[in-house]
This record gives sequence, C-alpha cells and structure tokens, in this order.
Amino acid sequence: MAESSNSLESIKKWVVDHKLRAVGCLWLSGIGGSIAYNWSRPNMKLSVKIIHARLHAQALTLAALTGAAMVEYYNQQESGAKAVKYQNQFLVHPHKE
Repeated sequence: MAESSNSLESIKKWVVDHKLRAVGCLWLSGIGGSIAYNWSRPNMKLSVKIIHARLHAQALTLAALTGAAMVEYYNQQESGAKAVKYQNQFLVHPHKE
C-alpha cells in the first residue's frame, strides 16, 4: 500500500514538473494508436485515415491539457500557495530612478 502511494506521488510530481512533456507524450501515443487502428481498416482512403487520426489526437490533447490544468489546480490548492508570486511584477519598474 505504501509503495503504491509512493509511486503515485512520484508520478504526480513528474506530471507537475513536466506538464507539456506529458501532454506531448499522450498526443504522440494517441495519434500512433489512432493511425494503427485506422490502418487496420482497409476500406478507408489514406486521407480519411489521417484526418481521423488528427481528430483523435486533438481530442486526446484537449483531455490531457484539461487534466494538466486540474493537476496544477489541485497542486496549488494542496500546497496552499496563492497566485500572487508575480503580483508586483508589473507594479515595480526596473528603470526606476
């Protein structure tokens, strides 16, 4: 039980640290799987197979981005951090005299 929660925490930490890489990997595996599925259907034209693969990949990308946003939201809620770390970024001028 402790090992599974430890591995779950390490997966969660990796996803938080590498959000775009996780979305990209999901997209690549999704388009690869979709092409493999569509390739097994011989009565479809190649252009239709590619369009279907792209549509499946877009749906997977939207789902992955939504998942990454939810992970980020819950990570912020869990840590108690507020989104104010860049609050003074636009209030302080670097060329102040």
